[in-house]
Amino acid sequence: MSRVIIREERCKGCLLCTLVCPVDMLEQADRPNRQGYKVIRVKNQDMSVCKGCGFCAEICPDEVFVVYRSKKDRNDAKNLEQEHV
Repeated sequence: MSRVIIREERCKGCLLCTLVCPVDMLEQADRPNRQGYKVIRVKNQDMSVCKGCGFCAEICPDEVFVVYRSKKDRNDAKNLEQEHV
């Protein structure tokens, strides 16, 4: 199972990650971080939909995301990348 760590203190609320997530699991939170930006969060706190593709981490200019994935999820992510191109 994949897991994404969101480092909220780095997030500036640009929402680029929401545009590239193939499973649409990210959204902007109502609350701001210490810098005053509304941070990103996982919709319904449901991490089980994450495929571990890492698109969020690749597009984020502020290195907000750390993606952990299992071996099975890595194979699924390769398939997603081929479909996403």
